[in-house]
Amino acid sequence: MLIIHASQLLTLTKQPQRGTHLGHLGIIPDGAVHIVDEHIAEVGTSSDLLAAHPHEPILDAGGRVVMPGFVDPHTHLLWAGDRAAEFEMRLQGKTYLEILQAGGGILSTVRATRAASVQALVDENRPRLQRALAHGTTTIEVKTGYGLETQAELRMLSAILQLDAELSIEILPTFLGAHAIPPEWRANPEGYTDHLCGEMLPAVASWWSEHASGRPLPFVDVFCETGAFTLAQSRRILEKAKSLGFPLKIHADEFDNLGGASLAAELGAVSADHLVATSKHDIEALAASDTVAIGLPCTPFGLAEAHYTPAQDILAADGLLALATDCNPGTAWCESMQFAIALGCRYMKLTPAQAIAAATVNAATAIGRADVLGSLSAGKQADLLILNVSDYRHLGYRFGTNLVETVIKKGVVCA
Repeated sequence: MLIIHASQLLTLTKQPQRGTHLGHLGIIPDGAVHIVDEHIAEVGTSSDLLAAHPHEPILDAGGRVVMPGFVDPHTHLLWAGDRAAEFEMRLQGKTYLEILQAGGGILSTVRATRAASVQALVDENRPRLQRALAHGTTTIEVKTGYGLETQAELRMLSAILQLDAELSIEILPTFLGAHAIPPEWRANPEGYTDHLCGEMLPAVASWWSEHASGRPLPFVDVFCETGAFTLAQSRRILEKAKSLGFPLKIHADEFDNLGGASLAAELGAVSADHLVATSKHDIEALAASDTVAIGLPCTPFGLAEAHYTPAQDILAADGLLALATDCNPGTAWCESMQFAIALGCRYMKLTPAQAIAAATVNAATAIGRADVLGSLSAGKQADLLILNVSDYRHLGYRFGTNLVETVIKKGVVCA
Protein backbone atom coordinates (compact mmCIF):
# COMPACT_ATOMS: atom_id res chain seq x y z
CA MET A 1 0.00 0.00 0.00
CA LEU A 2 0.88 3.67 -0.17
CA ILE A 3 0.62 5.80 2.96
CA ILE A 4 0.33 9.44 1.93
CA HIS A 5 -0.08 12.95 3.33
CA ALA A 6 1.90 12.59 6.54
CA SER A 7 2.31 16.07 7.98
CA GLN A 8 5.73 14.92 9.17
CA LEU A 9 7.14 11.61 8.01
CA LEU A 10 9.83 10.71 10.57
CA THR A 11 12.25 8.48 8.67
CA LEU A 12 15.14 8.68 11.20
CA THR A 13 18.41 7.03 10.11
CA LYS A 14 19.27 3.51 9.05
CA GLN A 15 21.99 3.27 11.69
CA PRO A 16 21.93 4.08 15.42
CA GLN A 17 22.54 7.65 16.53
CA ARG A 18 25.51 8.09 18.82
CA GLY A 19 26.22 10.91 21.26
CA THR A 20 25.24 14.42 20.23
CA HIS A 21 23.96 13.12 16.88
CA LEU A 22 20.95 11.69 18.72
CA GLY A 23 17.72 13.29 17.55
CA HIS A 24 18.02 13.27 13.76
CA LEU A 25 14.46 12.52 12.64
CA GLY A 26 14.85 12.85 8.86
CA ILE A 27 11.52 14.64 8.52
CA ILE A 28 9.80 14.65 5.11
CA PRO A 29 6.91 17.17 5.02
CA ASP A 30 3.79 15.82 3.29
CA GLY A 31 5.60 12.49 3.34
CA ALA A 32 4.65 9.11 1.94
CA VAL A 33 5.71 5.49 2.38
CA HIS A 34 5.43 2.73 -0.20
CA ILE A 35 5.01 -0.71 1.39
CA VAL A 36 5.42 -3.96 -0.52
CA ASP A 37 4.51 -7.10 1.41
CA GLU A 38 6.16 -6.80 4.85
CA HIS A 39 8.80 -4.23 3.95
CA ILE A 40 9.30 -0.58 3.11
CA ALA A 41 10.04 -0.15 -0.59
CA GLU A 42 10.42 3.63 -0.76
CA VAL A 43 9.87 6.87 1.14
CA GLY A 44 9.43 10.35 -0.30
CA THR A 45 6.93 13.12 -0.79
CA SER A 46 3.28 12.31 -1.39
CA SER A 47 3.32 13.89 -4.84
CA ASP A 48 6.37 11.91 -5.97
CA LEU A 49 5.16 8.54 -4.69
CA LEU A 50 1.61 9.03 -5.97
CA ALA A 51 3.03 9.77 -9.40
CA ALA A 52 5.32 6.73 -9.27
CA HIS A 53 2.68 4.29 -7.96
CA PRO A 54 -0.73 5.49 -9.18
CA HIS A 55 -2.48 2.14 -8.77
CA GLU A 56 -1.46 1.23 -5.22
CA PRO A 57 -4.12 1.00 -2.47
CA ILE A 58 -4.04 4.24 -0.47
CA LEU A 59 -3.97 4.88 3.26
CA ASP A 60 -4.32 8.64 3.78
CA ALA A 61 -2.62 9.82 6.97
CA GLY A 62 -4.68 13.00 6.74
CA GLY A 63 -2.00 15.44 7.84
CA ARG A 64 -0.86 13.41 10.85
CA VAL A 65 2.59 12.30 11.95
CA VAL A 66 3.81 8.96 10.53
CA MET A 67 6.83 7.36 12.21
CA PRO A 68 8.50 4.02 12.98
CA GLY A 69 6.90 1.77 15.57
CA PHE A 70 8.38 1.97 19.04
CA VAL A 71 10.83 -0.71 20.12
CA ASP A 72 10.79 -1.48 23.86
CA PRO A 73 14.16 -3.13 24.58
CA HIS A 74 13.79 -3.91 28.30
CA THR A 75 10.69 -5.35 29.98
CA HIS A 76 9.73 -7.94 32.58
CA LEU A 77 6.25 -8.05 31.12
CA LEU A 78 5.58 -11.75 31.75
CA TRP A 79 4.49 -12.45 35.32
CA ALA A 80 1.63 -13.70 37.51
CA GLY A 81 -0.09 -11.79 40.32
CA ASP A 82 0.58 -8.22 41.40
CA ARG A 83 2.43 -6.27 44.10
CA ALA A 84 -0.04 -3.52 44.94
CA ALA A 85 0.54 -4.12 48.66
CA GLU A 86 4.24 -3.37 48.25
CA PHE A 87 3.45 -0.08 46.56
CA GLU A 88 1.64 0.90 49.72
CA MET A 89 4.63 -0.29 51.81
CA ARG A 90 6.98 1.94 49.84
CA LEU A 91 4.68 4.89 50.43
CA GLN A 92 4.99 4.12 54.14
CA GLY A 93 8.79 4.38 53.95
CA LYS A 94 10.10 0.90 53.12
CA THR A 95 12.87 0.81 50.51
CA TYR A 96 13.04 -1.53 47.52
CA LEU A 97 15.94 -3.48 49.05
CA GLU A 98 14.23 -3.71 52.47
CA ILE A 99 11.15 -5.22 50.81
CA LEU A 100 13.33 -7.66 48.85
CA GLN A 101 15.24 -8.76 51.96
CA ALA A 102 11.93 -9.40 53.76
CA GLY A 103 10.89 -11.90 51.08
CA GLY A 104 8.87 -9.46 48.99
CA GLY A 105 9.78 -7.76 45.76
CA ILE A 106 10.93 -10.09 43.01
CA LEU A 107 10.51 -13.13 45.28
CA SER A 108 6.82 -12.35 45.79
CA THR A 109 6.27 -12.49 42.05
CA VAL A 110 8.41 -15.63 41.86
CA ARG A 111 5.99 -17.48 44.16
CA ALA A 112 2.97 -16.52 42.02
CA THR A 113 4.72 -17.22 38.71
CA ARG A 114 6.04 -20.63 39.78
CA ALA A 115 2.47 -21.65 40.59
CA ALA A 116 1.15 -20.58 37.15
CA SER A 117 0.77 -22.90 34.18
CA VAL A 118 1.96 -21.90 30.72
CA GLN A 119 -1.63 -21.23 29.65
CA ALA A 120 -2.30 -19.13 32.74
CA LEU A 121 0.77 -17.05 31.95
CA VAL A 122 -0.37 -16.63 28.35
CA ASP A 123 -3.87 -15.58 29.39
CA GLU A 124 -2.74 -13.17 32.10
CA ASN A 125 -0.12 -11.44 29.99
CA ARG A 126 -1.92 -11.22 26.64
CA PRO A 127 -3.77 -7.99 27.65
CA ARG A 128 -0.51 -6.32 28.67
CA LEU A 129 1.03 -6.99 25.28
CA GLN A 130 -2.13 -5.81 23.54
CA ARG A 131 -1.95 -2.53 25.49
CA ALA A 132 1.71 -2.11 24.53
CA LEU A 133 0.79 -2.60 20.86
CA ALA A 134 -2.13 -0.16 21.08
CA HIS A 135 0.29 2.44 22.49
CA GLY A 136 2.63 1.99 19.54
CA THR A 137 5.15 -0.67 20.60
CA THR A 138 5.56 -2.97 17.60
CA THR A 139 8.57 -4.91 18.94
CA ILE A 140 9.25 -5.73 22.58
CA GLU A 141 11.88 -7.56 24.60
CA VAL A 142 10.39 -9.76 27.36
CA LYS A 143 12.45 -11.41 30.11
CA THR A 144 11.98 -14.51 32.18
CA GLY A 145 13.28 -14.24 35.73
CA TYR A 146 10.24 -14.88 37.89
CA GLY A 147 10.78 -18.65 37.91
CA LEU A 148 14.36 -18.87 39.20
CA GLU A 149 14.39 -22.64 38.75
CA THR A 150 14.77 -24.49 35.51
CA GLN A 151 11.27 -25.76 34.79
CA ALA A 152 9.54 -22.53 35.80
CA GLU A 153 11.93 -20.52 33.64
CA LEU A 154 11.26 -22.84 30.70
CA ARG A 155 7.51 -22.41 31.20
CA MET A 156 8.05 -18.66 30.96
CA LEU A 157 10.01 -19.08 27.72
CA SER A 158 7.23 -21.30 26.38
CA ALA A 159 4.60 -18.68 27.21
CA ILE A 160 6.69 -15.97 25.51
CA LEU A 161 6.94 -18.05 22.34
CA GLN A 162 3.19 -18.75 22.37
CA LEU A 163 2.35 -15.08 22.77
CA ASP A 164 4.77 -14.13 20.01
CA ALA A 165 3.08 -16.62 17.67
CA GLU A 166 -0.41 -15.44 18.60
CA LEU A 167 -0.12 -11.65 18.63
CA SER A 168 0.89 -9.01 16.09
CA ILE A 169 3.48 -7.51 18.44
CA GLU A 170 6.92 -9.05 17.88
CA ILE A 171 8.56 -10.46 21.04
CA LEU A 172 12.28 -11.04 21.60
CA PRO A 173 12.91 -13.23 24.67
CA THR A 174 15.58 -12.92 27.33
CA PHE A 175 16.55 -15.57 29.87
CA LEU A 176 16.98 -13.89 33.27
CA GLY A 177 17.54 -16.79 35.61
CA ALA A 178 19.97 -14.44 37.35
CA HIS A 179 17.25 -12.00 38.45
CA ALA A 180 17.55 -12.70 42.18
CA ILE A 181 18.80 -15.40 44.53
CA PRO A 182 15.80 -17.75 44.96
CA PRO A 183 14.65 -18.54 48.51
CA GLU A 184 15.92 -22.11 48.46
CA TRP A 185 19.43 -20.81 47.63
CA ARG A 186 19.31 -17.74 49.88
CA ALA A 187 22.10 -18.96 52.16
CA ASN A 188 24.25 -20.08 49.22
CA PRO A 189 24.35 -17.52 46.38
CA GLU A 190 27.60 -19.00 45.09
CA GLY A 191 25.85 -22.35 44.86
CA TYR A 192 23.03 -20.80 42.82
CA THR A 193 25.58 -19.16 40.54
CA ASP A 194 27.17 -22.59 40.03
CA HIS A 195 23.70 -24.02 39.33
CA LEU A 196 22.97 -21.32 36.77
CA CYS A 197 26.23 -21.90 34.94
CA GLY A 198 26.36 -25.67 35.19
CA GLU A 199 22.72 -26.66 34.77
CA MET A 200 20.28 -23.87 33.90
CA LEU A 201 22.09 -22.24 30.99
CA PRO A 202 22.86 -25.55 29.25
CA ALA A 203 19.25 -26.64 29.85
CA VAL A 204 17.93 -23.45 28.22
CA ALA A 205 20.24 -23.92 25.22
CA SER A 206 19.06 -27.52 24.81
CA TRP A 207 15.37 -26.64 25.26
CA TRP A 208 15.65 -23.78 22.78
CA SER A 209 17.18 -25.98 20.08
CA GLU A 210 14.25 -28.38 20.48
CA HIS A 211 11.35 -25.91 20.81
CA ALA A 212 12.51 -22.84 18.86
CA SER A 213 14.70 -24.27 16.13
CA GLY A 214 15.54 -21.64 13.55
CA ARG A 215 15.12 -18.71 15.92
CA PRO A 216 18.16 -16.90 17.33
CA LEU A 217 19.03 -17.80 20.90
CA PRO A 218 17.45 -15.57 23.54
CA PHE A 219 19.49 -12.95 25.31
CA VAL A 220 20.95 -13.83 28.70
CA ASP A 221 20.71 -11.11 31.33
CA VAL A 222 21.91 -10.78 34.93
CA PHE A 223 20.94 -8.38 37.72
CA CYS A 224 24.35 -7.10 38.85
CA GLU A 225 23.39 -5.23 41.99
CA THR A 226 23.69 -5.14 45.77
CA GLY A 227 21.36 -7.83 47.10
CA ALA A 228 21.33 -9.70 43.80
CA PHE A 229 24.52 -10.81 41.96
CA THR A 230 28.03 -9.52 42.59
CA LEU A 231 30.26 -8.34 39.78
CA ALA A 232 32.29 -11.57 39.98
CA GLN A 233 29.14 -13.72 39.88
CA SER A 234 27.77 -11.67 36.99
CA ARG A 235 30.99 -12.18 35.06
CA ARG A 236 30.86 -15.95 35.56
CA ILE A 237 27.26 -16.15 34.38
CA LEU A 238 27.74 -13.95 31.34
CA GLU A 239 30.99 -15.61 30.31
CA LYS A 240 29.32 -19.02 30.49
CA ALA A 241 26.35 -17.72 28.49
CA LYS A 242 28.68 -16.25 25.88
CA SER A 243 30.54 -19.56 25.58
CA LEU A 244 27.19 -21.23 24.77
CA GLY A 245 26.45 -18.68 22.04
CA PHE A 246 23.90 -16.52 23.87
CA PRO A 247 23.89 -12.76 23.23
CA LEU A 248 24.25 -10.74 26.44
CA LYS A 249 22.50 -8.00 28.40
CA ILE A 250 23.02 -6.73 31.95
CA HIS A 251 21.13 -4.86 34.67
CA ALA A 252 23.71 -2.49 36.14
CA ASP A 253 23.95 0.43 38.54
CA GLU A 254 20.28 0.74 39.43
CA PHE A 255 21.20 1.45 43.05
CA ASP A 256 24.97 0.97 43.42
CA ASN A 257 27.93 1.27 41.07
CA LEU A 258 29.45 -2.22 40.98
CA GLY A 259 31.13 -2.01 37.57
CA GLY A 260 28.49 -3.89 35.57
CA ALA A 261 28.47 -1.36 32.74
CA SER A 262 32.19 -1.78 32.12
CA LEU A 263 31.72 -5.56 32.25
CA ALA A 264 29.02 -5.27 29.59
CA ALA A 265 31.31 -3.26 27.34
CA GLU A 266 34.18 -5.71 27.87
CA LEU A 267 32.09 -8.76 27.01
CA GLY A 268 30.34 -7.14 24.03
CA ALA A 269 26.86 -7.16 25.58
CA VAL A 270 24.18 -5.65 23.36
CA SER A 271 23.04 -3.38 26.21
CA ALA A 272 23.61 -2.26 29.78
CA ASP A 273 20.37 -1.20 31.45
CA HIS A 274 19.25 1.11 34.30
CA LEU A 275 22.58 2.97 34.76
CA VAL A 276 21.43 5.38 37.44
CA ALA A 277 24.53 5.19 39.67
CA THR A 278 27.00 4.71 36.82
CA SER A 279 30.45 6.24 37.27
CA LYS A 280 32.26 8.45 34.80
CA HIS A 281 34.72 5.60 34.15
CA ASP A 282 31.87 3.20 33.29
CA ILE A 283 30.17 5.76 31.06
CA GLU A 284 33.43 6.18 29.15
CA ALA A 285 33.79 2.41 28.81
CA LEU A 286 30.30 2.16 27.38
CA ALA A 287 30.89 5.06 25.01
CA ALA A 288 34.04 3.38 23.67
CA SER A 289 32.00 0.26 22.82
CA ASP A 290 28.91 -0.66 20.81
CA THR A 291 26.97 -1.58 23.97
CA VAL A 292 23.80 0.48 24.20
CA ALA A 293 23.01 2.32 27.44
CA ILE A 294 19.30 1.84 28.15
CA GLY A 295 17.60 4.37 30.38
CA LEU A 296 14.49 3.18 32.20
CA PRO A 297 12.85 6.38 33.49
CA CYS A 298 9.61 4.67 34.53
CA THR A 299 11.52 2.85 37.28
CA PRO A 300 12.85 5.78 39.35
CA PHE A 301 9.50 7.46 38.70
CA GLY A 302 7.71 4.37 40.03
CA LEU A 303 9.99 4.31 43.07
CA ALA A 304 9.67 8.08 43.62
CA GLU A 305 13.46 8.34 43.36
CA ALA A 306 15.22 11.58 42.52
CA HIS A 307 17.98 10.17 40.32
CA TYR A 308 17.63 9.03 36.70
CA THR A 309 20.01 7.70 34.06
CA PRO A 310 22.56 10.49 33.38
CA ALA A 311 21.62 10.80 29.72
CA GLN A 312 23.50 14.02 29.11
CA ASP A 313 26.76 12.53 30.42
CA ILE A 314 26.29 9.46 28.21
CA LEU A 315 25.65 11.62 25.13
CA ALA A 316 28.55 13.94 25.93
CA ALA A 317 30.82 10.87 26.06
CA ASP A 318 29.53 9.83 22.60
CA GLY A 319 27.56 6.87 23.93
CA LEU A 320 24.56 5.08 22.44
CA LEU A 321 21.39 5.82 24.43
CA ALA A 322 18.04 4.03 24.22
CA LEU A 323 14.82 4.19 26.22
CA ALA A 324 12.61 1.37 27.54
CA THR A 325 9.65 1.01 29.90
CA ASP A 326 11.04 -1.69 32.25
CA CYS A 327 7.42 -2.86 32.48
CA ASN A 328 7.29 -5.00 35.63
CA PRO A 329 4.92 -5.68 38.54
CA GLY A 330 6.97 -4.07 41.30
CA THR A 331 8.30 -0.70 40.22
CA ALA A 332 7.00 0.19 36.75
CA TRP A 333 3.75 -1.37 35.60
CA CYS A 334 3.69 0.68 32.42
CA GLU A 335 3.18 -0.66 28.92
CA SER A 336 3.50 2.74 27.19
CA MET A 337 6.69 3.86 25.49
CA GLN A 338 4.98 7.22 25.09
CA PHE A 339 5.16 7.67 28.86
CA ALA A 340 8.82 6.62 28.89
CA ILE A 341 9.45 9.33 26.29
CA ALA A 342 7.61 11.92 28.39
CA LEU A 343 9.70 11.02 31.45
CA GLY A 344 12.89 10.98 29.40
CA CYS A 345 12.21 14.54 28.31
CA ARG A 346 11.53 15.76 31.84
CA TYR A 347 14.04 13.87 33.96
CA MET A 348 16.78 12.91 31.51
CA LYS A 349 16.58 16.31 29.77
CA LEU A 350 16.13 14.83 26.30
CA THR A 351 14.42 16.77 23.55
CA PRO A 352 11.36 15.08 22.00
CA ALA A 353 13.46 14.32 18.91
CA GLN A 354 16.20 12.70 20.99
CA ALA A 355 13.69 10.66 22.98
CA ILE A 356 11.98 9.45 19.79
CA ALA A 357 15.30 8.33 18.30
CA ALA A 358 16.16 6.61 21.60
CA ALA A 359 12.81 4.79 21.47
CA THR A 360 13.11 3.65 17.84
CA VAL A 361 16.40 3.20 16.00
CA ASN A 362 18.59 3.13 19.13
CA ALA A 363 16.13 0.87 20.93
CA ALA A 364 16.27 -1.49 17.95
CA THR A 365 20.07 -1.48 18.30
CA ALA A 366 19.64 -2.45 21.97
CA ILE A 367 18.03 -5.73 20.87
CA GLY A 368 20.35 -6.31 17.93
CA ARG A 369 17.71 -5.50 15.30
CA ALA A 370 18.71 -2.11 13.88
CA ASP A 371 19.25 -3.76 10.50
CA VAL A 372 15.48 -4.35 10.12
CA LEU A 373 13.72 -2.12 12.67
CA GLY A 374 13.68 1.40 14.05
CA SER A 375 13.57 3.64 10.98
CA LEU A 376 11.63 4.11 7.76
CA SER A 377 14.04 3.23 4.98
CA ALA A 378 13.96 0.92 2.00
CA GLY A 379 14.37 -2.72 2.94
CA LYS A 380 13.40 -2.38 6.58
CA GLN A 381 10.36 -4.03 8.08
CA ALA A 382 7.16 -2.03 7.59
CA ASP A 383 6.41 -1.27 11.25
CA LEU A 384 4.79 2.16 11.39
CA LEU A 385 2.58 4.38 13.52
CA ILE A 386 0.13 7.07 12.51
CA LEU A 387 -0.32 9.49 15.38
CA ASN A 388 -3.43 11.59 15.96
CA VAL A 389 -1.38 14.79 15.97
CA SER A 390 0.36 16.81 13.25
CA ASP A 391 3.56 17.67 15.16
CA TYR A 392 5.95 15.04 16.56
CA ARG A 393 6.73 17.22 19.58
CA HIS A 394 3.41 16.21 21.13
CA LEU A 395 5.33 13.04 22.03
CA GLY A 396 7.09 14.12 25.19
CA TYR A 397 4.98 17.24 25.58
CA ARG A 398 1.87 15.23 26.44
CA PHE A 399 1.45 12.25 28.75
CA GLY A 400 -1.37 10.07 30.04
CA THR A 401 -3.12 10.07 26.65
CA ASN A 402 -2.55 7.61 23.81
CA LEU A 403 -1.46 9.61 20.77
CA VAL A 404 -1.30 6.55 18.48
CA GLU A 405 -4.19 6.30 16.06
CA THR A 406 -3.04 3.44 13.80
CA VAL A 407 -0.45 0.68 14.22
CA ILE A 408 1.01 -1.13 11.21
CA LYS A 409 3.09 -4.26 11.76
CA LYS A 410 4.87 -5.93 8.85
CA GLY A 411 2.71 -3.95 6.43
CA VAL A 412 -0.61 -4.89 8.03
CA VAL A 413 -2.88 -2.55 10.00
CA CYS A 414 -3.25 -4.32 13.35
CA ALA A 415 -4.44 -1.69 15.85
